[in-house]
Amino acid sequence: MTQADLEAKAKQAVLGYQKADAEAVAKQAIAEGADLVGVIENGFTAGIQEVGELFAQKKLFLPHIMAAAAAMTAGIDILKPELGGKTAGESKGKFVIATIEGDIHSIGKDIVAIMLGVAGFEVLNLGRDIPCDDIVKACIDNKADIVGSSALMTSTMVNQKTLETKLKAAGIRGSIITNVGGAPVSQDWADQIGADVYSENANDCVKKILEAVGD
Repeated sequence: MTQADLEAKAKQAVLGYQKADAEAVAKQAIAEGADLVGVIENGFTAGIQEVGELFAQKKLFLPHIMAAAAAMTAGIDILKPELGGKTAGESKGKFVIATIEGDIHSIGKDIVAIMLGVAGFEVLNLGRDIPCDDIVKACIDNKADIVGSSALMTSTMVNQKTLETKLKAAGIRGSIITNVGGAPVSQDWADQIGADVYSENANDCVKKILEAVGD
């Protein structure tokens, strides 16, 4: 089966909410020596992104999101050990990630968390609507190297600035890389609040964070 066929099957498994199909195509990709990152990015991730767009358009609902995410996770869980095999036990850094206080969106942030894990980071996904103080505490408790916050609404973006302030007050801002993302977030906003990295999407985040940690 061609790479394109495998990616199409992976995407369809997510769009069809089929965990068994996702697992099957993941195993097939491994057996055929396919580009596993491509299967994740152009297959599983592309599928969940399309589901997320349909959800935003109110064409799908929360049960669909959960079922699609379960299928995506089932497939990626099979591929992830294969991708991490060369660096087993070697972490590229500890990454704390959360959707910022006041914001209940999580799909994009969850995709980023998965892709960071695939890239070799130890990821602590705190969830959504997380108070800034809790994010700071998680960074301290886990000796995080990077902290990422997602904001999907302009009304909650201000809390990304608050997080920067609280990290400074806690005395750890100088030793941690800060990453911001989300639909209304921009490079200008990141520059304005003093964040180290702005990422447009999951792939962009992984690329820029790897650069930031010098990998």
